[in-house]
Amino acid sequence: MTNHLMNLRHVPDDEADEIRELFETHNVSYYETPPSRWGISMGGFWVHDNEEAQRARALLQAYQQERLRRQRDAYEEDLAAGRVGGFWHRLRRRPVTTLAACLAIAVILALTVAPFVTL
Repeated sequence: MTNHLMNLRHVPDDEADEIRELFETHNVSYYETPPSRWGISMGGFWVHDNEEAQRARALLQAYQQERLRRQRDAYEEDLAAGRVGGFWHRLRRRPVTTLAACLAIAVILALTVAPFVTL
């Protein structure tokens, strides 16, 4: 029976490459279906054998815990260095772009709500 290991929708290319390398290193006999351009099919990593699926899921779980730790560490470093932040950080770094986006959001919101307010 076919086992779906992981959905590939919204998965960054570097993560998918690392998972392919992980499976090839550990000789997991998997196959891959790509996600569709329009988001209809999810794509993913698959295996045929149930035992192989259990082994692959264990590898994926360990990999994802390690990736989570690495991504959190990288975010903490970027936060400490001032490369990332919230709204006020973005406003200080790119005031024109941020204000233009806020104006666009306000216009879209006004156009969306206006028919209901005028009833």
